[in-house]
Amino acid sequence: MPESLLTVEISSPEKQIWKGEAKSVSSKNIAGPFDILPLHANFITIIENQPIKIATVDKIEEFKFTNAIIYASKNRVLIYTI
Repeated sequence: MPESLLTVEISSPEKQIWKGEAKSVSSKNIAGPFDILPLHANFITIIENQPIKIATVDKIEEFKFTNAIIYASKNRVLIYTI
């Protein structure tokens, strides 16, 4: 059985910043660090000045924004930033 992956998209009002498949998305919100894995429950959070790490099959991509919203549902993670 193939490994389940997340579809991840990072967008700003002007453009799409990144899109791809990932094993996990990790960051830290006001409650503390968290990881989003395949089959994660519905989830939404605000990220302020914290790195967002996206673990793909072969590397870790890291992004940092002043403000971002992360929304996860049905193996899809949408990250919106300004």
